Amino acid sequence: MSEKTIFKKIIDGEIPADVIYEDDQCLVFRDINAQAPTHVLVIPKKEIATIDDLADEDAKLMGHLWIVVRDVAKQLGLTDGYRVIVNCKEDGGQEVPHIHLHILGGKRIGKMVSG
Repeated sequence: MSEKTIFKKIIDGEIPADVIYEDDQCLVFRDINAQAPTHVLVIPKKEIATIDDLADEDAKLMGHLWIVVRDVAKQLGLTDGYRVIVNCKEDGGQEVPHIHLHILGGKRIGKMVSG
């Protein structure tokens, strides 16, 4: 990636964020454009643009992100449920070319797809 994304700038401390969790592999912070009462982003510190850019060796990192999702949801009191969304590329709704998982909760979230 030639130019730093907003997420890389947050990781590097160049842009402030409301960080609620951080470890050596990832960062979790509140989304400034919240779509639910609770809306946080889980991002890896490793720069990976999209799901399509994942390498086989990223499997452990991605597994770690899902464990962080579980733990952060519990920390945020989302005991009645939550939704996790991962967008891929522009047509999939991805606005920042850095993999990120959205955790949304704090209210009943309607069905997106039947089944």
